[in-house]
Amino acid sequence: MAAVTAVDSRDVEAHQLPGTTRTVVEIVVPVFNEEHSLAESVERLISHLDSFPWACRVSIVDNASTDRTLTVAQELAADHPEVTAVHLDRKGRGRALRHAWANSEADVVAYMDVDLATDLSALLPLVAPLISGHSDLAIGTRLAPGSQVSRGAKREFISRAYNAMLRVFLGVRFSDAQCGFKAVRTDRVRELLPLVADDEWFFDTELLVVAERAGLRIHEVPVDWIDDPDSSVDVPATAWADLRGIARVGRGLLKGTIPVASIPPRASVAADHRAQLVGQILRFAVVGIGSTLLFSVLFIALRGFLSPQAASVSALLLATGVNTATNRRFTFGLRGRESAVRHQLQGFMVLGIALLLTSGSLALLHGIDPTADRGSEVAVLTAANLAATIVRFVLFRNWVFRPATRTGARS
Repeated sequence: MAAVTAVDSRDVEAHQLPGTTRTVVEIVVPVFNEEHSLAESVERLISHLDSFPWACRVSIVDNASTDRTLTVAQELAADHPEVTAVHLDRKGRGRALRHAWANSEADVVAYMDVDLATDLSALLPLVAPLISGHSDLAIGTRLAPGSQVSRGAKREFISRAYNAMLRVFLGVRFSDAQCGFKAVRTDRVRELLPLVADDEWFFDTELLVVAERAGLRIHEVPVDWIDDPDSSVDVPATAWADLRGIARVGRGLLKGTIPVASIPPRASVAADHRAQLVGQILRFAVVGIGSTLLFSVLFIALRGFLSPQAASVSALLLATGVNTATNRRFTFGLRGRESAVRHQLQGFMVLGIALLLTSGSLALLHGIDPTADRGSEVAVLTAANLAATIVRFVLFRNWVFRPATRTGARS
């Protein structure tokens, strides 16, 4: 018989899900006063899961219902060994998901609205990328090409306006924050939940924003979606709560009080960063060789009417300007005129540091050994130039062109 659990919403001690087969996917259905639609929806969901190649569970989480919702959930759990019923004494969709996901022993946790507004054909594409390890989170989106959506103009406008605000004020890249159709790898959700403060409707958005800022991969699935005209959601109150949530999360990200850096990056993301670094080093080397050749050509051209010292300095300054501009665009992928002058000035400062290192090394050699021969001078200058090249790359990457390094403008 399936487990039927009654708990206080603040009690999140782990519980063992029944069954001898390891659960791969656990689908949570949060409900509040849904006694009339719950049984039919869960029966449809169970029937659909029969075609899945993995062991699945359905957890019904009752959010302090005042009708027979909990009784119906218990009856479903008694009739179906893959169903679990849980009762919380406080409302809040985020609270229900937090409790169920934090205590799940499945590899992947998901949730959907009890009205099954999202067509169940999208469920397998939702969870498959998480099981394979391709992605960390997956969301159904009603705003992507290929989605088929049936809802009123008012709901459509509110949804699009809300997601546009998220893009403007929080800089998100995912397209639909509030579609009631999401999945997360359980190992990732346990890292994310401590950073998510909301326990109600803004829970979804906050979870996604934190995950994206932490560098996790979010997979989007176009869905077929039909609006529930009998939805009990208080749209004005929910919209106001969402606006306050956006402001709170925005402040937290700006102040650094939401520690997204505490979430370990994806292995593939770390590999991408390493690949980016290797690519930058190779492009920097190519630019360096080209700059050396350009210096030689300029020196020869200028030497015809300038002294050797003047020709050398002039050629070096011109080659450095070209070197900085080329590294800016080719090595670090920055485009446009923004900060271009500052980058050039910083490039000349980096050149000064490199010259100080090479000239200083030669002066130090003669200070230690005034009789040093030509071979010693060449060896010291070679080592100094190698060190200067490394210093220039580090300063370019971490100071002059730091924004490109952070955003991975070019890999």
